Amino acid sequence: MNESFAERPDTKSRILDAAEKLFALNGFKPTSLRDITAEAQVNLAAVNYHFQSKDSLIDAVIARRMEPVGRRRIEMLDAAGPDATLEQILTAFLAPVFEFKVESVVPLMGRIMSEPDLFMERVYRKHLQPLARRFQEQLAKVLPELPPAERLWRLYFTAGIMTHVLTWSGVLPEMSGGLCDIADRPALLERVVSFVAAGFRSGAPVQVPEEVMETSVVETKG
Repeated sequence: MNESFAERPDTKSRILDAAEKLFALNGFKPTSLRDITAEAQVNLAAVNYHFQSKDSLIDAVIARRMEPVGRRRIEMLDAAGPDATLEQILTAFLAPVFEFKVESVVPLMGRIMSEPDLFMERVYRKHLQPLARRFQEQLAKVLPELPPAERLWRLYFTAGIMTHVLTWSGVLPEMSGGLCDIADRPALLERVVSFVAAGFRSGAPVQVPEEVMETSVVETKG
């Protein structure tokens, strides 16, 4: 091959595409650089040239998906202004993910979510932590009566719903007999925002004193 890998403009993208596919299918640890070079049809020197190491390649694969989402979320929050409504805040959190083509992001997301240590180290701390603080601050403005821990719980539940909708979207049409159309993304987003907004607005759960719980358990056994 006479053409240098450094001169081929599509080489880096091919490596990223191949790595994302194999990481999603087989996991991050089992997938070797040789597996990736075979899939991308490049030599090992090309991977070393563009990414230096497997760790750097993993970070690049994740960043390619996460950074556009983060930028879009900030843009939408900024556009909503200082007096954003709850629905605007939730839309800014959810819409950038729903804008993805499902088939391109779901396999990788599923793999990442199945490895909590990897998610915390490579996704949350590097891409989501500052953004999460921004959303928490915005939610505190519109829901000042809700305890901070409750706001965090509900944002956590919202992220879970978002992940579930994406990862299970392929089976919903069949499960619903065609009643649920996931192809209509604006309608899907509106439904999810309406659902989670109602959850955020619900009152904080009443904490039952421990002694009352113990008494209830004794009475039930009796």
